Amino acid sequence: MGDLGQFMPFVLMFVVIYFFMIAPQMKRAKKEKKFAAELKRGDKVVTKSGMHGKVLELNDKDGSCVIETMSGKVKFERSAISMEMSSKINAPVKAK
Repeated sequence: MGDLGQFMPFVLMFVVIYFFMIAPQMKRAKKEKKFAAELKRGDKVVTKSGMHGKVLELNDKDGSCVIETMSGKVKFERSAISMEMSSKINAPVKAK
């Protein structure tokens, strides 16, 4: 019984870390992967570096997309598109 009591704080620490850090991160990663897979032509997006544009082409072979910006066309990885910022742009405007 004494040996189990010594390891109990470590087990509790792992459980707390899992529920407060690991599980939410896995959930967020799953949402971002789903968002990147559901991108379509014409979507307004913001990259993680802050570049705004509209999706022109999607390439499933290498996981890239071409985004049209004010200064021209730029090719990005789908993972470089920010899910949070893009969803804010595409959210419907609430009437006051």
